[in-house]
Formats: sequence, C-alpha cells, structure tokens
Amino acid sequence: MQVMLKPPSDEPLLGNADDEKLIDLADVDIRLPLLVYVSREKRPGYDHNKKAGAMNALVRASAIMSNGPFILNLDCDHYIYNSKAMREGMCFMMDRGGDRICYVQFPQRFEGIDPSDRYANHNTVFFDVNMRALDGLQGPVYVGTGCLFRRVALYGFDPPRSKEHPGCCSCCFGRKKKNANISEENRSLRMGDSDEEEEEMNLSMFPKRFGNSTLLIDSIPVAEFQGRPLADHPAVKNGRPPGALTIPRELLDASTVAEAISVISCWYEDKTEWGQRVGWIYGSVTEDVVTGYRMHNRGWKSVYCVTKRDAFRGTAPINLTDRLHQVLRWATGSVEIFFSRNNALLASPRMKFLQRIAYLNVGIYPFTSFFLIVYCFLPALSLFSGQFIVQTLNVTFLVYLLTITVTLCMLAVLEIKWSGIELEEWWRNEQFWLIGGTSAHLAAVLQGLLKVVAGIEISFTLTSKSAGDDVDDEFADLYVVKWTSLMIPPITIMMVNLIAIAVGVSRTIYSVIPQWSRLLGGVFFSFWVLTHLYPFAKGLMGRRGRTPTIVFVWSGLIAITISLLWVAINPPAGTNQIGGSFQFP
Repeated sequence: MQVMLKPPSDEPLLGNADDEKLIDLADVDIRLPLLVYVSREKRPGYDHNKKAGAMNALVRASAIMSNGPFILNLDCDHYIYNSKAMREGMCFMMDRGGDRICYVQFPQRFEGIDPSDRYANHNTVFFDVNMRALDGLQGPVYVGTGCLFRRVALYGFDPPRSKEHPGCCSCCFGRKKKNANISEENRSLRMGDSDEEEEEMNLSMFPKRFGNSTLLIDSIPVAEFQGRPLADHPAVKNGRPPGALTIPRELLDASTVAEAISVISCWYEDKTEWGQRVGWIYGSVTEDVVTGYRMHNRGWKSVYCVTKRDAFRGTAPINLTDRLHQVLRWATGSVEIFFSRNNALLASPRMKFLQRIAYLNVGIYPFTSFFLIVYCFLPALSLFSGQFIVQTLNVTFLVYLLTITVTLCMLAVLEIKWSGIELEEWWRNEQFWLIGGTSAHLAAVLQGLLKVVAGIEISFTLTSKSAGDDVDDEFADLYVVKWTSLMIPPITIMMVNLIAIAVGVSRTIYSVIPQWSRLLGGVFFSFWVLTHLYPFAKGLMGRRGRTPTIVFVWSGLIAITISLLWVAINPPAGTNQIGGSFQFP
C-alpha cells in the first residue's frame, strides 16, 4: 500500500491567476483528494476470490484510510467521462428518503465498437429498456461497474425503517415482532438475510462478522451517520443535523496505514462473514448480480441514473470468440444463481413481487437455449420431410400466427419508442440473442448441470479486449477468427438449414405435383433463422479470405454427416438399403 496523495486540508485552497497557464484557476478550490494505491497480499493455498475478493479488500482498506460513506466501483477498462456523475448519484442517496437506496447504477457506454455493432456490444436493449423498466420497481440489478454504493449497504445491514416497508409478500409470510423499543439511531444498523435473523446493532458481534480490526469496526457507525440525509425538514427521518460533517478529520499516521495493510492480508477474512453476508458475495462467476440481489433481498432499493453526458465509458470485445466467451461467463453465472440459495423463488418477503420475477428471469434465461435449438431446426425438418409444421393451413392457424406476429411487433415498437433506441440496435440485439442462445447459453446450462450434479468446478476465460495485428485499423480485432467449440452449434444450424433448402427445392421441382405452398413456408422460416445468424456467418469469413481451415473442415463434415443421415433415414423410393440402388460398375 502506498499513499500517493495525502488527505486534503480542512480549509479551501484557492488557485492563483497565472497568464502562462491554459486554465484559469483563480477562485477555484484546487485541493486534491486522498489517493492510495493498494495491492492485496496473495499466497499459495488461499482462495483470493478474484474480483469479489479484491473489492472486499478495497472496502476494508478504504474504511480505515478515508471511510467515505459512498463507494464508486469501476472496472479497470472504464474511466470517468462525466465529472458530475458522482454528484448526481449522491443526490439520490442524500435526498429525502434516499437513505433506503443501496446503490445508484449508471448505464455502461462503450468505445471502440465497430459502426455496425455486429455483435450487439452496446447492449442498448438491456441498458436502455430493461434497466429503465427495473427502475420503476425496486431498482436495477448491479452489473459490476459504473455503480455508486452506500458503504453501509455493502456491510450487510438492513435499510432504515425496514419494519415500515415489509414488502408485498408480508401478508403471506408472517413474522414475529422483535425489539419494538429500538431507538431510531440503532434502527438504521440491522443485519440479517431474512426476517427471522434480524438483530439490532451489537458491537460485540462485529468482530465475528467483520474481523478483529478495531479501526474497521469503529468506522462502521461513522460511515452510516455520514451517509444520512440532512435533517432540514420535519419529514426527514433518521437524518443528521446541519454542520455535523464539518468536524476536522484526523491525520494519517503510520499506525493507521499499518492497520489498513493488515485488513487486506490473505488471512484476514478467515472465520468472518466477508463474502458470505458482508461485501461482495463469493461463490459465483457473476458476483455482481448476486451482491445486488442480496441487497434487494434485505429491502434496499436501487436507482438507475442516466445522465445527459455519459457518466463512464469503457471498452468491450468486438471479436466473435471473445464476445461468445463473455456471454458464456454471464450465462454460467446465471445458471449458478438458479441452482443456489440466491434463486429468486427463495427470496425474502421484503423483495417486491415484480422484482422477484425480474431476478427469476436472470437465472432462467440460459435455459431458453433448448427452445431456440428446436426453433432453429424445425424449418429444416419440415423441408427434409416434405411436411409443413402444421398439416393444413386453415384459417384458425393463420389467425393464431398473425395474432402472435402482430403482438410481438407491437411490443418491439413500444420498446423502441419508449426507450428511444434505433431499430437497427434492436435488430442487432435480436440477432445476437439467437447466436448466443444457440452457443454460449447452451454450453452454460451444461456446465452448470455438471457443477451441480458432478461437482465439477467451472473455469472461465477472462474477456480479452486486445486489438488485432493490424495497428492501422481500429477494428482489426473484429476480423480475427479464433476457433472455439462454441461455434459448432451455430455452424450446424446454418448447414442443416442450407441443405434443407436445397433438398426442399429439388424435391419440389422434380415432383409430379409440386407443393409450392409447403416449400415457401419451410424456406421462409429457414431463411428467417439464417437471417438471424448472418452476423455469425460474417464473423466466420474474417477478412480478405482469411477464414481458418478448421471452419471449412467442420462445415464439410457437418454437411456430409447430415446428408448421409438423411439418406439412411429416408432412402430413395424403390430401395430398402442404405445408399439406394447405386452399384459400382
């Protein structure tokens, strides 16, 4: 640990007017905040819990060094693009009733994405539609970066006045009343993942939960008090009096720095609740979603803050393989959540019903890959067999199909109009949903089942965001083709549908009574599937004929296998043996 900048003075430090400087700093407070570089201890034999462990170490170290009531979390590939964003986020928490807000989530905005956004890296449907919709419930989910936290919420405490906001399911889940005479000051510091575990603030229990650091334990009530809204109105509950934060802070000394170093040692979390109920939660590759879920499960609310100027910006993988690995990691974490105690079906009564449905969708969406696979193969099966999906195109079926199509189109139009996203962005999201659903989501479900059934731990690849070899091309990495087994299912779907179209056209042309209606129906749906997979096919082609040989090998093998299987299943008329009546001369 190294202190790069010392804590600022208590009095404002104004700059001087200097004609030689480009910026006039006259009448500007030029004090710089405390800046500390932290590198946590790592030793063999200890599980360091990746990002979650690093964040918990930073929470403990910052509690001793500065103890700010709010914590900004940014990934290493993100930077602040709007210096006023933090102030806007703090306004939500310091406003009347804002003491029940655990974090303020900002949308992720990316740079370096190709103009066509081939693989939907901007995620505009998620950040501009889904997250805004969640803001009307109990709040958006935590996405791992660009988030301003309330420190006390990370410590695992319940929100203030939790008994006054029992949630929508309290009528179904009764609870006993305890500690009815707790003072308002202590009511804001409660701990417990469920109503039965609710306990008032008890400093004697803190070492078991937070470790044996006295400075860390003493900083907890201070951080809670500093984060309270200003009690400048009778309606403000649990507020702090005006002028309470003007007390000068103590200067840093060697003992304080030594204590901060001790709390980031690899053994400090032993026999504590860090990673279990305190701080970032361990045990999942998507620790961000689990951490936010635990806060909402205690009754906290969150806010989605969309600033006019982007708050933060970062980078995203534009390479197909890296993008698929990123989606695989997210989907794998969702499957882990579904099979864990963090499943929304097991949420406490404090979580609102619709918020529960939203978190349930987070754990269920990878399982839709099975239905997508069936959906993608059905048109090909129709063309191979010569039978349409339904036996007869009657009025009932056409009305049913038209109703579903119009309803889906209306929902899409409402999403686009309400959120303000472009039609192309929505279509890119639809395309990559099918690409990811038939590849990464399917693999995530299989990996999750292996972990639950056989106990095989899941290993994931960190997202690579490096550029390609061509330094003159900003988007050179877009055209780099790196083979991965995740590409096999989409390639199989494309080859099956292409061969099915050829088989269907040939059968119709050479048949005695051509059934053009059945052919057009099957070809339309097969073409619809191929249209969704177009970005994937374009990514396989690379640039300037640099398609890897393995892509052609797999495509040929799949095409030959499908053809032989179909000849074996449905041999030509007039023969009962595989391969028909062909004989060598």
